[in-house]
Amino acid sequence: MDIFDKCTDFTYAKEAMEGGFYPYFIPFAENEGTEVEYEGRRIIMCGSNNYLGLTTHPKVRKAAQESIDRYGTSCTGSRFVNGSLDLHEQLEADLAEFVGKEAALVFATGMQVNLGTISALVGRGDTVILDKFDHASIVDGARLGWGETKRFRHNDMEDLERVLASIPDERGKLVVVDGLYSMEGDIATLPEIVPLCKRYGARLMVDDAHSIGVLGNGRGTAAHFGLTEDVDLIMGTFSKSLASIGGFIAGTEDIIHYIKHFGRAFIFSASISPPNATAARAALQVIQEEQDRVQRVNDIGERMRKSYREIGFDIGSSVTPIIPIIIGDDLRTAVAWKYLFDNGVYVNCVVEPAVPPGRQLLRTSYMASHTDEQLDQVLEIFEQLAVMMGLAA
Repeated sequence: MDIFDKCTDFTYAKEAMEGGFYPYFIPFAENEGTEVEYEGRRIIMCGSNNYLGLTTHPKVRKAAQESIDRYGTSCTGSRFVNGSLDLHEQLEADLAEFVGKEAALVFATGMQVNLGTISALVGRGDTVILDKFDHASIVDGARLGWGETKRFRHNDMEDLERVLASIPDERGKLVVVDGLYSMEGDIATLPEIVPLCKRYGARLMVDDAHSIGVLGNGRGTAAHFGLTEDVDLIMGTFSKSLASIGGFIAGTEDIIHYIKHFGRAFIFSASISPPNATAARAALQVIQEEQDRVQRVNDIGERMRKSYREIGFDIGSSVTPIIPIIIGDDLRTAVAWKYLFDNGVYVNCVVEPAVPPGRQLLRTSYMASHTDEQLDQVLEIFEQLAVMMGLAA
């Protein structure tokens, strides 16, 4: 058998391309936040993670440009050797203070945060416990560790307790959940998870990739519930509300010091570039100075959830500006995506295996910078889609 046979046998995506229903890797010519340009057409973007609309904020752009003038475009090395700059430590101090922890550590990507943190902490004799809807980076971080991995049903506290109770007391235990689930738009039930972790001697890590800038006055899920002191580790990314690329983990000084010396994804990767670091720091400052943006994106989320329900769409258990339109079939989801795209609205087409069978959906997400006029237009096109495909209840 030739190891490359699997590559030539993979025809599904090419067939979708030929049929005109391939929804991925679309090369936009221009991106202004709430609108993008494709083949000369203006399209309203309702599939971005730019929740606060800060990628075009003048303070964020200026900070990145000034950073290039001072530091250049790259650190050309890992933080362990020549790649640490004073701005990295300044950003880490700002992040730790923002989320209410003693210390933080910045990685080059959000994916690397979960790979490096979980694999560093979960060793032989330890168990990591994951929600079945956890992001792929969390799953991969668990796979890289030497410990055992167990899963519990999404936001099912009885199942979480069953799993925790099955683990011997002598094993170290780490529960990892998304704060805000990126496909469903619902929130981890931390008020129930925290007591279970304490009862069974487990530590708790919350992936706030989609929560920073959205929940808890922008400070994330733990702040949203008033449980910052009870969550051991808070993870966040810069590629969503912080308008950059990179990520961080925050916790006690001792835990962060350990990860800094044992997190392979941190040690063996080049450090985050100067303009990306300063852009994230500037965005963090804007969030604190312009709290109306946080309120605006949540108000938009409330409006759009109400409107989609009135149209008759199934939006699952969303309570945030991430709103799924659940269709439940690969082909019908792709057809719905193409109709929206052809009529000027971009959303994310999510099919198997990214979601379980029967949960295929259009992922919509919103920005504080969306105008009411844009939202009106989006809803009008969704109403047309509902009639055309018979999707409304």
